[in-house]
Amino acid sequence: MERTYNVPLRREFQKVPRYKRAKRAVTALREFISKHMKSDKVKLGEYVNREIWKRGIKNPPHHVKVTAVKDEEGVVTVELVGAPKKRAKEKKIKTKLISKKEEAPEGVEEKIEKEEVKPKEEPKKE
Repeated sequence: MERTYNVPLRREFQKVPRYKRAKRAVTALREFISKHMKSDKVKLGEYVNREIWKRGIKNPPHHVKVTAVKDEEGVVTVELVGAPKKRAKEKKIKTKLISKKEEAPEGVEEKIEKEEVKPKEEPKKE
């Protein structure tokens, strides 16, 4: 089940001191979604959290437009309207990599050229 809500936060966060407002806004959002989606298991998405905390702890937004999605287990996931959806992580199959050292064929030797270092002639002092 998927629903879109415009959640009013101002009425709730005005009941607490300024330094607790964003925390209270998050709690108010959880309570609102819990009441309207009839589930106690509410998970807030990353983008909703960033939107609430964007202006700091003292000045959260007055309203937030969110999309709430309830799955089969009764867990409600809340995300900002228009936010990109998270994809389920694919399980990676671990495979053992066998690497062979590249060796030169026998009989072939590497030729290392040595550079001769010539001392620089210093100008004679008169």
